[in-house]
Amino acid sequence: MSNKSNRTGAVRKKGLGKGVGSGGQGRQALEGRKPTPKAEDRPYHPAGKAKAAKDRYEAAKKRHMAGGPDRGGQRGGSKKSDDSELVTGRNSVVEALRAKIPATTLYIAARVEMDDRTREILRLATQRNIPVLEIMRPEMDRMLDRDSVHQGVVLKVPPMEYAHPMDVLDGVLDHDGNPLLVALDGVTDPRNLGAIIRSVAAFGGQGVIVPQRRSAGLNSAAWKTSAGAAARIPVAMASNLTQTLKELKKRGVFIVGLDGGGDVMLPGLELADRPMVLVIGSEGKGLSRLVADTCDAIVSIPISATTESLNAGIAASVALYEVSKLRAEKSS
Repeated sequence: MSNKSNRTGAVRKKGLGKGVGSGGQGRQALEGRKPTPKAEDRPYHPAGKAKAAKDRYEAAKKRHMAGGPDRGGQRGGSKKSDDSELVTGRNSVVEALRAKIPATTLYIAARVEMDDRTREILRLATQRNIPVLEIMRPEMDRMLDRDSVHQGVVLKVPPMEYAHPMDVLDGVLDHDGNPLLVALDGVTDPRNLGAIIRSVAAFGGQGVIVPQRRSAGLNSAAWKTSAGAAARIPVAMASNLTQTLKELKKRGVFIVGLDGGGDVMLPGLELADRPMVLVIGSEGKGLSRLVADTCDAIVSIPISATTESLNAGIAASVALYEVSKLRAEKSS
C-alpha cells in the first residue's frame, strides 16, 4: 500500500486561503467600497484641478517671499541666466532711474552717442552708485532678444514686483482721487501692455491690473513700449481676475467692459465720472464669459468700417481718452 502522505496534493496545507464551501470567498465583495473621495481630492475633477492650481499659486508666493523667482517672471522671448530684467532704450532707462527703480548694473555701448538723455542716465547712475560697464555693441545685442532696440543703453533691474489690486485702489482713495483703473483679460502681447500703461498715464488713470495666468507680464518689452510710464503707473497682479473684479465692485467701483458687441456706445457712457475699472479683452476673443458676466456695462467703440477692428492697445487708448473727456465735461 502506498503512503498517502507522499502523494502530491494529498495533504491540505494551512494558510493557503479560504476553503471551498466556507462562505468566505465572497466576503470581501460584500464588505462594500471605501468612502468616495472628496471632489477636491480627485485630480481629474474640476474642484481637484482648482485645488492643485491654488496649491501651485501658494507655493509660488512662498518662493517669491523667500527671494525666489518672481511670479510675474519673463514671458515670451528667451530666458535670461537669472531672474533679472533688462530695461532697454534711453527713454525707458532714464525714466526708470528717475523713479529710483532698483538697479544692479548699467551697460553702455562703446562709442555711444552722448546726447542729453545719455548724460542724464550716466549722472543718475553715478549718483545712485550703480555700476556702469562699457561693452561692445555685439555683446549688448547678444544680451537681448532679436527684436529689441537698446539704443546703446541697457539697465539691469531685479525681477519686477507687482502691487496688490486693493492696495492700488486704496492708494487712489487715500489721495481723494476718482479711481480709473484698467484690467486686462487675455492680453498676451507685452507691447500691448506697455502701450496701455502709457495710455493710462496720459489720460489720468492710476493703475493697471493683469491676471496671473494667460497675460502679458511686465517685462522689458512692456517697459520699452511704455516709454517709461511703467515707472509711474503701478501694475497689480490678480490671482483670479473675476474674483478681483467682484471685490472691487464691493468697494463701490463700477466694472465696464470694452467689447465690439457692447450694447452701450462709448460716447454716451453715463458711468464715465464714477469710480471705474475699464476691462480690455484680447483682439481675437474679446472678453471671457465670466468677466463679461461680472461687468456692470459692456461698451463698444463706434467704428465706421464694420470689417475693421482695433487691437487692445489702440482700443484702450481710444476708450481712456473718451472717458477722460467725459469726466472733464461733467466736472465743469
